[in-house]
Amino acid sequence: MAFGHGKSAVFKVDNSAGTLTDLSAYINEASMPREIETAETTTFGSSAKSYITGLTDATISISGLFDSAADAVLAGIAGQSATVSFEYGPLGSTASMIKFSGEAILTSYEMSSPVGDVVTFSADFQVTGAITRGTW
Repeated sequence: MAFGHGKSAVFKVDNSAGTLTDLSAYINEASMPREIETAETTTFGSSAKSYITGLTDATISISGLFDSAADAVLAGIAGQSATVSFEYGPLGSTASMIKFSGEAILTSYEMSSPVGDVVTFSADFQVTGAITRGTW
């Protein structure tokens, strides 16, 4: 089993021109929670609940250090009605490493400027459609 360090993670997203842009140099945290809906199928007389699986859902959250280059990409797609492509490599982008890709909508983009700390940003995406699991 191959384990990896988070420092090698890679995240790319389309800019406003539709070109996949690597934001990894500005990001220090990324997460991609995935959910599967369940629908209850329990009937009268049952002594335990039963379920079937339903639709899948996923979101992506990134955060990191504010930079004008990253801001140009994220601000450029904020409010855009078209989806953007993304690629996320939790272990890095070396050949044969796992890569998740798909389409998403930017749902939140925030900057924070605390007086005693570094300026940061965070962004959230709603994945639309299926996520493809492949390799670099």
